[in-house]
Amino acid sequence: MRVKTFRGNSTAAVFAEIKAEFGDNAIILSNKSVEEGGRKIHEIMVGVDGQDQSAPAQDTREEVIDDAMSNIPDWNQEWNQIKGHMMALLKPQMNLNLLAPRQRLALEYLEREGVESKVILDLFQQLRGNKSKAILPELEKIAPVCALDSKNWPQKFQALAGPHGAGKTSTIIRLALKEKKENPAARICLASADQGQGKGRLVLRHYADLSGLEFRELASREDFAKLIGESRNFDRVFIDLPGLSGNAELEGWLAACGMTGPCDLAVHLVMNPYYAPAQYTAFLKKFKSSKVKSLIWTKLDEACNYGALVNTSYESGLPVSLLSYGSGLRNSMKPACEKDFWRLVFKHQLPTEEKMKFAKAV
Repeated sequence: MRVKTFRGNSTAAVFAEIKAEFGDNAIILSNKSVEEGGRKIHEIMVGVDGQDQSAPAQDTREEVIDDAMSNIPDWNQEWNQIKGHMMALLKPQMNLNLLAPRQRLALEYLEREGVESKVILDLFQQLRGNKSKAILPELEKIAPVCALDSKNWPQKFQALAGPHGAGKTSTIIRLALKEKKENPAARICLASADQGQGKGRLVLRHYADLSGLEFRELASREDFAKLIGESRNFDRVFIDLPGLSGNAELEGWLAACGMTGPCDLAVHLVMNPYYAPAQYTAFLKKFKSSKVKSLIWTKLDEACNYGALVNTSYESGLPVSLLSYGSGLRNSMKPACEKDFWRLVFKHQLPTEEKMKFAKAV
């Protein structure tokens, strides 16, 4: 991705300059105003996929082929259709009578819960011919769990990515408050890189002020570099990443901000359990990056089934690290563990419900 910063006396003038140079292909990475010599300067950083277009060159043979291939329908979509037809042919051949009754009941339940046919077929292949085999260990291979804590994720920078409205900001506040409660002496910084959501920035700043935490706004590559430079002053830095509208993708966005390579960063993908299957596929593609380490599921109390949790782990290979439920900032999330995760899938029991039953019993 090529990155360039434009400056001018007005936003309209800067956008006109961007459009004149890049047309409609530019992706806005940051938009801010600065004071210089008593004047207000508007500064917009944009990124454009591809090579420098300032010196047009003759297309190579490979570029001509790539241009022709771009007019062919998306191969991923076609391959998904082929896989769908294959599953439709294979599923009637899946003889559940080859399984033990408890194995068969588990697969039938998972299918009703919304677990996709390819996952069911994979489980069937693992269980077939061994009626004494437990299904839970096989499920744990498909949807691994790794609790979000400093032991499993020691990186100083903990960033939350995901679509708009997934609950990144509230989850960051909960994580920061939890860290502060467990380690009162910890030096914690909250950072907002989501310049398109003014409300989220204000909420983060508000809770940082109330809790005695540091706060930073990240509007440009220089802001990220400055935060990395002063990171020695903090034990943990929680970053709220933008939702990435349009064609923007996380890997390119991180590269433009200088947060790839050896940077001590772990990104966690925040998702809700009630999107359509095609939407999960699109999100996994948009937020794919070597820095993405786990899945965080929020708004679990609003879902009617939880098959999507299994499907998304199967598709991405990422472990589930955190379970979040409810709108409050206290007692509304829990680091993921196998017992809570599979109790949620099979019994629709949130981790908080177990605490409530225990409290009533006492």
